[in-house]
Amino acid sequence: MRNFSRFFPNSLDAFSFPTYSVEKWDEVVESGKKRITGGFLSDSGGQTINLDAKGRMALPTGYRQGLIARCEGRMVLTIHHDGCLLLYPAPEWEEIERKLIRLPNQNPAVRRLQRMLLGHATEVEMDSHGRILLPSRLREFANLEKRVVLANLVNKFEIWNEEAWAKDRERWINEGGTESVPEVLDNLSI
Repeated sequence: MRNFSRFFPNSLDAFSFPTYSVEKWDEVVESGKKRITGGFLSDSGGQTINLDAKGRMALPTGYRQGLIARCEGRMVLTIHHDGCLLLYPAPEWEEIERKLIRLPNQNPAVRRLQRMLLGHATEVEMDSHGRILLPSRLREFANLEKRVVLANLVNKFEIWNEEAWAKDRERWINEGGTESVPEVLDNLSI
């Protein structure tokens, strides 16, 4: 802090201004970006990870700080109809859950989606080593054994069996996104 009392005797004796450096300002900007994005954007993409014998997955270190800042390491894991698991930071999941609950469940496609996502939602918490336990019933659904792919989709992660990821990736490339989406789900981002 700089003290300006020598320039302004009497009136501002105790008044001072903080000093800022370019390096410190860069830190503030970067921490702000991480708070806004949850720390995910900096390292989006996919990584192959090994599960341990207990079914725990160590999250890459690049994601841990963002997850601690965004959700204190609390996340929700659920299934996806593509055969993978979805991993949401708790605040993201709460928003998805609110949207799903508000959908009119007279539509069979909506009911199936609600049953899949809400009915399998499981809270998980990152331990002090950056690991989360993937419950056995969810591992069985996604056929997760030793090697898995963690795909960062900015607001959530997908967890895939490594072989299924490779096969589906080829299929996605060849299909080119020609599937139709039910109208009621057009505005739902999950």
